[in-house]
Amino acid sequence: MNNSVRSTARLLGAGLRALLVLTVVCGVIYPLVVTGIAQAAFPDEANGSEITSGGKSVGSALLGQSYTLEEKDKDGNPLPDPKFFQPRPSAAGPNAENTQYKLLVSGASNLAADSKVLLSSVERRRTDVAAFNGVSPSAVPVDALTASASGLDPHISPDYARLQAKRVAKANGLPATRVEKLVEDHVDGRLLGFMGEERVNVLKLNVALKELTTQH
Repeated sequence: MNNSVRSTARLLGAGLRALLVLTVVCGVIYPLVVTGIAQAAFPDEANGSEITSGGKSVGSALLGQSYTLEEKDKDGNPLPDPKFFQPRPSAAGPNAENTQYKLLVSGASNLAADSKVLLSSVERRRTDVAAFNGVSPSAVPVDALTASASGLDPHISPDYARLQAKRVAKANGLPATRVEKLVEDHVDGRLLGFMGEERVNVLKLNVALKELTTQH
């Protein structure tokens, strides 16, 4: 009986020591080492690709966000701010047009390509985007009409950015040519020269726009 008790005690002691060592190594030392390496080698990525403006954090380059006015339309949805470039639609939000970019509800609408609800939304967005930017409905690119799989896409196509340039320039009292050049300066090429499509990060573009309006 005593041998059994001593054997059990030794096993419990060994188990507790292993738990303590693994807790310190895996729960303290390893995270600190990895965090230290990440902060030293990749500080921007390690901190969530944070973007600042005027000394304040305004978001992440990896996450889309909305740019709206305090006023709302007849359905209670926030109106887009004409002074800023607008992102693509988002399915990560609680309102009818789902333009809130809510991180906790990231995801797609999951509507089928032949869904009448989706088709109706696309046509409504086409009309609204065209009217908002003063262009023909046929000029509106597809990314201005459909949401991304995550609902948090931070990018728009160069075509959509160019379409918005004149409206943004007029709303901010800037020469259209300066805003158009700003767009071209923020076009990111394909990854490795051949993967994906050219794109524009909306947050980075709007931060640069704000700096331009301040200088003007």
